[in-house]
Amino acid sequence: MNNQADSFVPPHCPNPNCKYHMQLADGWRFKRIGTFGRQVAPHRIQRFLCLHCRRSFSTQTFATTYWLKRPDVLPALLTKTTGCMANRQIARDLRVSPSTIDHQLARLGRHCLLYHAGQMKTAVPAERVAIDGFVTFEHSQYWPFHHHLAVEPESDFIVYFTDSEVRRSGTMTPAQKRKRERLEATLGRPDPKAVFKDVKHLLEVVAGSQSRLTVLSDDHRTYPHAIRALGCPVTHLVTSSKERRDADNPLFPVNLADLLLRHSSANHKRETIAWSKRRQASAERLAVFLVWRNYMKSRREKKPRGPTPAEVRGTADHRVTVDELLGRRIFVSRNRLPSRWEEYYWRRIKTRALPRQRRHELKYAA
Repeated sequence: MNNQADSFVPPHCPNPNCKYHMQLADGWRFKRIGTFGRQVAPHRIQRFLCLHCRRSFSTQTFATTYWLKRPDVLPALLTKTTGCMANRQIARDLRVSPSTIDHQLARLGRHCLLYHAGQMKTAVPAERVAIDGFVTFEHSQYWPFHHHLAVEPESDFIVYFTDSEVRRSGTMTPAQKRKRERLEATLGRPDPKAVFKDVKHLLEVVAGSQSRLTVLSDDHRTYPHAIRALGCPVTHLVTSSKERRDADNPLFPVNLADLLLRHSSANHKRETIAWSKRRQASAERLAVFLVWRNYMKSRREKKPRGPTPAEVRGTADHRVTVDELLGRRIFVSRNRLPSRWEEYYWRRIKTRALPRQRRHELKYAA
């Protein structure tokens, strides 16, 4: 451990206001300013000083476990979260408080958002995607919302996702309708154009600067309006939602993603008591699922040693391990996120039914 601290070379200055934060130059100079000890491994931490901005930092500044009292929890969270364990179940298993799991899962979700965005910066854009809305709810069934997924059919690679708050619909008793009216009178109604706005943003991010895009979807009536609002020509191929959802269905890749999401996430199980209390938390869990599905899990369940979706599309040349994913902290100040994911990162998504909601406002922690 001591040799590791002695040999560590900081890749850049961690201070966002330093000119050596974004890009290193030959002129960047730093010096070692001693060490400090701690109770968990690594037990000796090397400190540094940037000689340009005079900001001090350490080897831990570049670790995903920065400022964590229980750094052993974070690596275990990924497999347990995608293994359909609820937060309190994970807390009992790891012998920590549920709030520790809530906070570290939020950090893991932020890290996964940045990881995927970083991989997509140099990846070939998807020219053909299947889109669908995954229906779930937050706080109670009176507050449903949709997760909009964009999946590349040729590789099953999940390119991007957004969410939309929607009004409760479907069959309701007179008492349920009255309760919905009371809640909406007090807390307000969801934006009726939310699906249009978020699907449009989804497709804008997927299309990027491409001159043409092919979109496969069901016959949702909002999709044509969102597609027409894009700035590039789009070929829209529609499959009826009443068609059998087997491997011959053109929407099978996104239907499979929906199936795996419901199978692997405790908060999306049917008749569960582990539903998401906030849309924000659901987005963070979905970010973890996206990275696991794209970069860590084989594309086909019956071929566990087969290639991952990222390997199939050429975005990665190997299967990513947990240690590799969490090997280095990713700085949000060095990576640009799409506008919707930026809201997820800073925890700005609000749940109407909750009066107080924690945001991510820490200056130094990831």
